[in-house]
Amino acid sequence: DAIFALPERPRRLLIVGGGYIAVEFASVFAGLGSEVTLAYRGENLLKAFDPDLGGHLRSSLEARGIDVRLHTELKALDRDAKGVCTAHMSPTAQLEFDAVLMATGRRPNTEGLGLEDASVSVTDHGSIRVDAHFQTTTPGVYAIGDVIGEQELTPVALAHGTALAHRLFGQQAMTGRHAHIPTAVFSIPEVATVGLSEPDARSEGRDLKIFRSVFKPMLHTLSGRSERTLMKLVVDRETDVVLGCHMVGPDAAELIQGLAIALQCGATKAQFDGTLGIHPTAGEEFVTMRTEVTD
Repeated sequence: DAIFALPERPRRLLIVGGGYIAVEFASVFAGLGSEVTLAYRGENLLKAFDPDLGGHLRSSLEARGIDVRLHTELKALDRDAKGVCTAHMSPTAQLEFDAVLMATGRRPNTEGLGLEDASVSVTDHGSIRVDAHFQTTTPGVYAIGDVIGEQELTPVALAHGTALAHRLFGQQAMTGRHAHIPTAVFSIPEVATVGLSEPDARSEGRDLKIFRSVFKPMLHTLSGRSERTLMKLVVDRETDVVLGCHMVGPDAAELIQGLAIALQCGATKAQFDGTLGIHPTAGEEFVTMRTEVTD
């Protein structure tokens, strides 16, 4: 949170982490002119997303001058009298920075609420345990939103609250749990996704058809930038139902929001193929991908 109150822009910024906040602020500060190093201990950025997205995003960030270091852990920080930070990182790197942003996640702010006095159970991470109807382990006490440790997204919390209000006050029953939750990372370029990633779909034992397209957006044909867009569809081979839509590129969030409706309605790949595209747009690529990826 303190990064919004910095007295000046750091010339050299280290960001530790590989999730939403890490890649978004890496994009912001690189765009402002800072020398940005992004260090993440994992093997791919955005580990909760389809792995093709993290790999493509890494290439795009590096093309913008961001030093992305995977399999890297921050071991120690030293600050001298002038405020310069020396970061000791595995395996052997020792670099100097003017500021360090720790974007390694949050813990639910449940301490001091007296949950234990009310016999409300929490996980080791501090999240409140709830059932399918947001009921905690104590009758009459409910919990919704980020504090229950599910998808930490504003629309998800709003859906939880709406569903609980309808359930408690006698209106039409609603579910706050959704199978297809669209989400976006507002990095540069944007990342957006809805539905299952390829690994998650395979873990369910599904036989898949994968469609992938990488191309230069028309706007960069004029701008001269080498940045490329990635689009991917994950399809159930047996039913032809589209299980996941994934994208890295300009306006990814806007495009995926519309495709979320299609997934919510159980659209098939044949229905995607039968939909006319608007030419020339990036979005038409989602309805014109015909060649199955075999690698």
